[in-house]
Amino acid sequence: MPSIFMEKFLQNLQEAEKMIRTADHLIYVTFPLIKDKKLLLKIILETKAAIANCINSILQYEYLYKRINLYKDPMLNFRTFKDKCAQRYKMTGEEIKLILELFEIVEKHKKSTMEFIRREKVIILSENLEQKTISVDKIKEFILLAKSILNKTKDKFNPV
Repeated sequence: MPSIFMEKFLQNLQEAEKMIRTADHLIYVTFPLIKDKKLLLKIILETKAAIANCINSILQYEYLYKRINLYKDPMLNFRTFKDKCAQRYKMTGEEIKLILELFEIVEKHKKSTMEFIRREKVIILSENLEQKTISVDKIKEFILLAKSILNKTKDKFNPV
């Protein structure tokens, strides 16, 4: 395989690893001291970006080996990941559901008219005042998910 492609995979994984370390530090060290909602939102966004980097690495790798097709539509690419790649990388149905939940939260955040923090929970309000509540424990669960996906991806790319 051309080394330029392998460099791109490794670069995506290194970036994901860096984002996960940052999110982990923010949730366990910085947030307990500062208790700022912007920090929780930043952690959610970093975690989502890290998982997206892992998924993109997997899709590029699988495409390079002609096991899948890629599309311009990110939703089709995610479906390809879910249907054709996730099992090969030993990702569980529960992990896929958590990924979808995290991506949905980020979408709601982007479209949100207002967000606030109450009792260490982020509350995101939609235009029609529908609430989405995310606890610090849920954010920690997303970080664990990101670590798991990163490790499974690295294991597949670097078999021992």
